[in-house]
Amino acid sequence: MKVLSITEPYATLIKEKKKKVETRSWKTSYRGELYIHASLTKNKIDPAILSLVGENNLNYGYIICKCRLVDCIYMTKEYIAEIKKNNQEYICGDYEEGRYAWIIDNIEPLATPIKVKGHLSIWNYEVEN
Repeated sequence: MKVLSITEPYATLIKEKKKKVETRSWKTSYRGELYIHASLTKNKIDPAILSLVGENNLNYGYIICKCRLVDCIYMTKEYIAEIKKNNQEYICGDYEEGRYAWIIDNIEPLATPIKVKGHLSIWNYEVEN
């Protein structure tokens, strides 16, 4: 299964269906099922963003949900202006012209999160039966 590691609280915002666009500096041609892994990296978190999930709900070091990556959009001024209309989505990403918006759909939180070390880029995790 393909996995994407994301820093907190952004991974948990996806799990809770409060964030459906992941912003990246690089594009991907991959489309399909994707696990979201909350990386171990601990950055200073903007209080406005933290208020959307609460500090006690963060999931450092775990695969926490499954979703479907449905599109990867090159960000133009027009696209960014459209995203700004959804303030919650806008404050939860790095929206700059020339970056990429990864559109996520069909988010399903895992009943039992999977503790695992993350990796850069999209990486593979072998699902145990």
